[in-house]
Amino acid sequence: MNEQQIFQQIEDCGLIPVIKIEDAAQAEPLAKALCQGGLPAAEVTFRTAAAKEAIARMSKACPEMLVGAGTVLTTAQVDEAVEAGAQFIVSPGLNPRVVSYCLEKGVPVLPGCATPSDMEAAIELGLSVVKFFPAEANGGLKAIKAMAAPYGQLRFMPTGGINEKNLLDYLTFPKIIACGGSFMVPDAMLKAGDYEGIAALTRKAVALMLGFELAHVGINCESEGEAQKAADSFEWLFGFEKKEGPASIFNAGFVELMKTPGLGAKGHIAIRANSLPRAVAYLERQGVRFHPDGKKFDEAGNWTAVYLAEEIGGFAVHLVQK
Repeated sequence: MNEQQIFQQIEDCGLIPVIKIEDAAQAEPLAKALCQGGLPAAEVTFRTAAAKEAIARMSKACPEMLVGAGTVLTTAQVDEAVEAGAQFIVSPGLNPRVVSYCLEKGVPVLPGCATPSDMEAAIELGLSVVKFFPAEANGGLKAIKAMAAPYGQLRFMPTGGINEKNLLDYLTFPKIIACGGSFMVPDAMLKAGDYEGIAALTRKAVALMLGFELAHVGINCESEGEAQKAADSFEWLFGFEKKEGPASIFNAGFVELMKTPGLGAKGHIAIRANSLPRAVAYLERQGVRFHPDGKKFDEAGNWTAVYLAEEIGGFAVHLVQK
């Protein structure tokens, strides 16, 4: 994969587990736990002697996984990481020699940047994505937004202090492609070999990031008159105020009565997601197919909805952007 594809895969994941592995024997079961939890990605830090072997074992055990090397400080470590199968390089600071070496070898690199001087050095080197590190210690999202104003050509992967409490705040900013974090792989669990626990925490983190929730239920009606009658019933029975549109009538945003039958034998179910592209990428990794003509866009060209290819219980299902 080229640099653009690697960065797209990082963005599709949204959350990159940052892992310190003391024993290379932990690598394979950990990789499987992360994949089972819905995050087929990892940044294995070169803070231990086991890092190179761990990257090799992860890459072999789960070839679908995006594995990178973190805390890379020298060109020799770049060579070790790439030889082991690392697909991208991350460093805590911006070392021009290391960055240039990665670029010469065609290896995507995200150096740590935290100051305007760092950002300008990154731009001078031709980078478009950098790590913002340590994120929380350097002002967090507020600082990233301030940096993004004068350096609009850069995008960021904040790492350091990211957890389940602030993850969504970071990911709402479009200049952030993903966050690096270790909260789904606690040291105690890793040392204890509790891979089921790690998989469960990973699933919880993915669920938080995607934010799937019911938006509304659409019911196919045979005619506009039938839709009007049904909408009146929902308003009379439950006080769900109706609001009419050209193709349907909504009751309090919960129920949509279609004036003519739409997709789905019975109607459709709409599921909201925090990020439509990331939700689609996640579901595609699970083997879900999408309707070839099921994408919807607003007047500005923003992607707003997409239909799954298969119905569930006679209902078409579509994702909508929150």
